[in-house]
Amino acid sequence: MSTKMAKSDIETGGGNELYPGMKESSELRWAFIRKVYSILSLQMLLTVGVSALVYFVRPIPEFITETHRGLAVFFVILILPFLLLWPLLAFEKKHPINCIVLSIFTLSISFAVGICCSLSKGRIVLEAAILTSVMVFGLTIYTFWAVKRGHDFSFLGPFLFGALLIILAFTLLQIFHPLGKLSSMIFSGIASIVFCGYIIFDTNQLIKKLNYDEYIPAAIRLYLDVMNLFLNLLGIMSNTQ
Repeated sequence: MSTKMAKSDIETGGGNELYPGMKESSELRWAFIRKVYSILSLQMLLTVGVSALVYFVRPIPEFITETHRGLAVFFVILILPFLLLWPLLAFEKKHPINCIVLSIFTLSISFAVGICCSLSKGRIVLEAAILTSVMVFGLTIYTFWAVKRGHDFSFLGPFLFGALLIILAFTLLQIFHPLGKLSSMIFSGIASIVFCGYIIFDTNQLIKKLNYDEYIPAAIRLYLDVMNLFLNLLGIMSNTQ
C-alpha cells in the first residue's frame, strides 16, 4: 500500500501540489510556470530598455509629439500590437516565428510606453514603476497562496471582461470628448483595480487551466496586465501633480 501511495505522489507531485486535488505532474506544471515567467521577465527587460531610450533621448518624443509625421508613426505603433495578435495566436506553437512576432509585439508596446513616460516627470515614472512592481509581486504571491489553499478565481472572468469593455469604450470616448483631470484620475483608478483583478485571474489560469504549449498566450496576458496597470497608475500620479 505504501508503494502505491509513493507512486501516486510521484505522478501527481505529492506534497508539492499547486492546488488541492491536483491530477497532473507538479514538476511539469512548475516547468511551464517558470517558462512563462522567464518570457515575461525578458519582455519586461526589453520594455524597460526601450522606454528608457525613448525617455532620455529627447529628440524621439519631440519628433512624435511635435510633428505630423511623428504622430502618424505613433498611431501606427499603437495599432501594430492589435495587428500582431492574430499572428501571435496563429504561430504560437511554431518556433522561432512565435518568438520573432512576440519580440516585435513587445517592442511596439515598449515604444508606446516610453512615449507615455516621456510626458511625465522622471520621479513620477519611477514611483509608478515601483508601485507597479510591488503590486504585481504581492498579487502574484497572494494568488499562489490562495490557490494552494483551494481558492479558484475563474469566476472573475466574466466580470473582468465586462469591465474591460467599459474601459475600452471610455477610452475611445476620450478621443472625442476628453475627460477632466479629476475624471481622468478616477477612471485610471478604476482601471487599475480592474487590471489588478486580471493579474489574479490570469495567474490563476496559469496555475490551473492553461495547457503546457500555451506559454506565449500566457506571457502576453500577464505582460499586458502589468503594462496596463503601470500606465493607469502613471495616469493617477500624473493627474495628482
